[in-house]
Amino acid sequence: MKNEIHMLQSVVDTICNSFLITTEDGRIIAIDGGYQQETDHFLAYLKKLTGSGRPRIDAWFLTHPHDDHCNNFFEIVEHRPDEVDIGVVYLNFPSKGFFEGTVGRDDSAAQTMEDFYRVLPLIADRVRILSGGDELDIGAAHIRVLYSQDFEFKGCNNASLVFRMDLGGKSALFTGDAGVEAGEKIVRLWGDSGVLDCDICQMAHHGQNGCDRPFYEAVKPEICLWPTPSWLWMNNNGTGPYRTLETRRWMEELGVKVNLVNKDGDQVLSMD
Repeated sequence: MKNEIHMLQSVVDTICNSFLITTEDGRIIAIDGGYQQETDHFLAYLKKLTGSGRPRIDAWFLTHPHDDHCNNFFEIVEHRPDEVDIGVVYLNFPSKGFFEGTVGRDDSAAQTMEDFYRVLPLIADRVRILSGGDELDIGAAHIRVLYSQDFEFKGCNNASLVFRMDLGGKSALFTGDAGVEAGEKIVRLWGDSGVLDCDICQMAHHGQNGCDRPFYEAVKPEICLWPTPSWLWMNNNGTGPYRTLETRRWMEELGVKVNLVNKDGDQVLSMD
């Protein structure tokens, strides 16, 4: 295998954060995975990629408990465990109660936590909690966690794991659905260190209403990965409430050379 990032399309043209990373020493890393409607495509792609009828995912990162990021994982763990050998599961989820208060209430995240509690007994021995500052190696990939949940910030998106991956000759920043507040804290913590300066950046919250422009100015990416469906990419032909067109303008003004968008199908990016 090669050092590559594979960003999977949504087969139902919806928000879908689904990545597979391959390393030159044969490791497979998954990030999120999308809704359960993506499971057939996810598994077919993984099996073709590895040439195995029961491939191994050495590490699976779940950035935060929203259904468009986790439900494919839950579907595989509960109903199709014989099709994938899952190694370590990395996450840092708040409790269900965190999402049930009157401030920052998030019923979707609370329901996803219910689903997580249901499948947890099946994976408890493989779960590892990550915090900001943690570093780990998964084969040839080096991971540095820049941010995890902060109880000062309400809402699920700001509880996203944000981490840098160095693999081959390139660096990539994965942001989950991190919001403005998370992005501001990351810049405060790491902005002067050079760690944020990455070749590749996954656009936060599907490319709109996530991290603000100063965050991307600090990252200075050459390549942007957009887990963004067609309707969101175009803001419903300019008539919707989304800020995708604004974010696209930022990237143009910042001189981004390549935008890969999963509305255009499965995307493959070499890290060498």
